[in-house]
Amino acid sequence: MRNYRHIEVRPIAGALGAEISGVDMVRDLDDDVVAEVRRAFLDHLVIFLRGQKATPQQQLAFARRFGTPIEYPQLKGLPDAPMVTPVVKLEHERNNFGGIWHSDTTYLPEPPMGSMLLAREVPPYGGDTMFANQYLAFEALSDGLKRTLEGLIGISSSSKADVTRTREDALRQAGAGATPKMLQAEHPIVRTHPETGRRALYTSDAHTACIKGWTEAESLSLLRFLWQHQVQPEFTCRFRWEPGSLAFWDNRCAMHNPINDYHGFRRVMHRITLAGDKPR
Repeated sequence: MRNYRHIEVRPIAGALGAEISGVDMVRDLDDDVVAEVRRAFLDHLVIFLRGQKATPQQQLAFARRFGTPIEYPQLKGLPDAPMVTPVVKLEHERNNFGGIWHSDTTYLPEPPMGSMLLAREVPPYGGDTMFANQYLAFEALSDGLKRTLEGLIGISSSSKADVTRTREDALRQAGAGATPKMLQAEHPIVRTHPETGRRALYTSDAHTACIKGWTEAESLSLLRFLWQHQVQPEFTCRFRWEPGSLAFWDNRCAMHNPINDYHGFRRVMHRITLAGDKPR
């Protein structure tokens, strides 16, 4: 375990995830504190803060200490804070936004480095989010399969049916009458993290349509194996939200899945997306 001088870091599972205490998003944090939070973020892939009472502008200021906020490509941000995207499921809705295992918006040429989600309203039970460590998923593969994956390129699309279905209610709330344009990008199935140098699987059922140069049938045989392998219980953690909880996850090496088990209740979250680079 790494020693921290300014914050307390408590892992919540063996695979990934840690709760951080000693950090108040509203305060102007010292550089040493920010550096330790980022170190915990890189070590644990997803970190959680409890009891945060930040306004959207304060959340945005906190996010800027770790990266460059960008607009989400499918939804509108708040009127007074366009880089803060509301993620809402209302009592009568059945779909939850992004309710499938994925890494965010891999259909962009430069997918986001990380995402920050702050809970505003949560159901009395349900609505947890799961996370999966893609370093461990890659490292658990056989040497033969690792060699097979070398150099393979996945074609990511924003229009896969399952993930499109999770956006339906969110797009209606935003008043988006037109169907969003289809976005597509090519990325390696195995990427190297630009800060840690570790290798991670970088594919998901949500966004990967096929492998470049392979037929769809050939692609799906391998991809379906990987998608099941990536989210085995021993690679995951599960987080229970409270009002004021913040999750900050690394999209370059972790996937997430918001559990849609709270029909009849409202859930309101504020999300900030941080710019990334081209996967290699």
